[in-house]
Amino acid sequence: MEKWFVTMKKADFNGIAARYHISPILARLIRNRDVVEDAQIEKYLNGTLSDLHDGMQMKDMDRAVEILREKIGKHARIRVIGDYDIDGVNASYILQDGLSGLGADVDTDIPDRIRDGFGLNRMLIDKALEDGIDTIITCDNGIAARDEISYGKEQGLTIIVTDHHEIPYLETEEGRQYQLPPADAVVDPHRPDCGYPFSGLCGAAVAYKLVEALYRAMEADLSRIGRLMEHVAIATVGDVMDLCGENRIFVKAGLEMLKHTQNEGLKALIECTGVPVERLSAYHIGFVLGPCINASGRLDTAKRALALLNAKDPEEAARLAEELKELNDSRKELTEQGVERAVEMIEQSSLKEDRVLVVYLPDCHESIAGIIAGRIRERYYRPVFVLTSAEEGVKGSGRSIENYHMFEEMCRCRELFTKFGGHKLAAGLSMKEEHVDEFRRRINELATLTEEDLTEKVSIDMQLPIAYLSQKLVEELERLEPFGKGNTKPLFAEKNLRVISPRILGKNQNVLKFQVEDARGLRMDAVYFGDVRACMEYMGQKKRMSFTYYPTVNEYMGRRSLQITVVNYR
Repeated sequence: MEKWFVTMKKADFNGIAARYHISPILARLIRNRDVVEDAQIEKYLNGTLSDLHDGMQMKDMDRAVEILREKIGKHARIRVIGDYDIDGVNASYILQDGLSGLGADVDTDIPDRIRDGFGLNRMLIDKALEDGIDTIITCDNGIAARDEISYGKEQGLTIIVTDHHEIPYLETEEGRQYQLPPADAVVDPHRPDCGYPFSGLCGAAVAYKLVEALYRAMEADLSRIGRLMEHVAIATVGDVMDLCGENRIFVKAGLEMLKHTQNEGLKALIECTGVPVERLSAYHIGFVLGPCINASGRLDTAKRALALLNAKDPEEAARLAEELKELNDSRKELTEQGVERAVEMIEQSSLKEDRVLVVYLPDCHESIAGIIAGRIRERYYRPVFVLTSAEEGVKGSGRSIENYHMFEEMCRCRELFTKFGGHKLAAGLSMKEEHVDEFRRRINELATLTEEDLTEKVSIDMQLPIAYLSQKLVEELERLEPFGKGNTKPLFAEKNLRVISPRILGKNQNVLKFQVEDARGLRMDAVYFGDVRACMEYMGQKKRMSFTYYPTVNEYMGRRSLQITVVNYR
């Protein structure tokens, strides 16, 4: 059962409203997002590209820039090695496009998810050596490839790491010992010795900072790389980074650029998925465009997504976009089957008593393990690992809940893995098949999760009677966009609302439409997109209900009317 609570943060809402010419409702919503000081509020509402920090503040950025200046001058062969997800593909594109604009001899390689696994490996290094590569730059990976980078250095390669993942560490009696790879430069804002003011960047943003710093150092035309910001926006949203600080500025600016993108591949993808260009938002990246880019690395090769970004011919772009959309459609189908199997397994075994779910689906396509883990987490609100059978042993992906730091917990049983890495909320791993049961036992023994931790909390911004809603308020709420992780869509609540004539609509029967009426008889349209049958059944038993919602404007046949979109009910 969910626990609803109203966020009660204190501030002089009327004073903030007067200073920034906003309503007290908006002032409260901003305070609820922990934006407190005047400078923060100003940047939150009106932040521009000039508020971004100087990338040279990152540890080793100066070394990376110096090395690349020298290599470009000598026409040394440079290879960018990215990752196969949306962040890695866009980071690879940014580095390749940015460096070639400076006259660098640069190409890219992206590991194959199934054959190579995550990040840099010996095969990729041997291939680079065979191809006469002088310098490797990693992006969105490399921080955990200590042995591989040692090997590359022994073979005479110059290696620059750009990454945004947590730094691996060992727990010792003296405290944590961080294990940086022995690269020529390691640029990662999570380095404990990095003084950069914002550590929440994605891999593509770190890559962009490097390109920007290099252009400044070489006194090149910065306007040439400004458009790469749209790729930072796609990666930031697609990799589910917090939309605060610099990320908010990147995404805001990048979304505007995307509406008028000159990239043939992105234009074709927007068109073939039917995204409304003028209303393009972070939602469309997260749930429409992003999954298509990710699908190529999951079911085929991420090089196909990179080819889309590189496409110069509109016809070729349209063909590649269509292929990615088809791949994503089959990925959705495989996901549904995997989720069904996982739920069946949990419900019919002792798994459902575990606080951390470890589900082994040997026949599942390993590339969708993370998506299935995310869906299972949503259903049971517990940390979830989904493991699948791989060429060598078992591979898996984990998705976590707010009170469980997945990467730190895995560090406590690291000897069970042949490879692992990740963040607080998501992780990836490889292990021998015989360790699966031991892993389930150990990760649960180590877990200190309480019943309270395992109760999903619904954080409501404020109780707001429907009489307060207006189209003007809906327009004002747009100033808080882009919405996503770390800057969630405002959530209001109201109780004792009467439900009138609920009916299920839509060609997939997945929309519940009804009206709500308050104590004074004011009525308003409402829609719900969750488990519509369960909600309809619940409505049949209750005279009055409580809802959490956000207000929207519904446009139909040229008529604009106010409605609420229901998120939770009871």
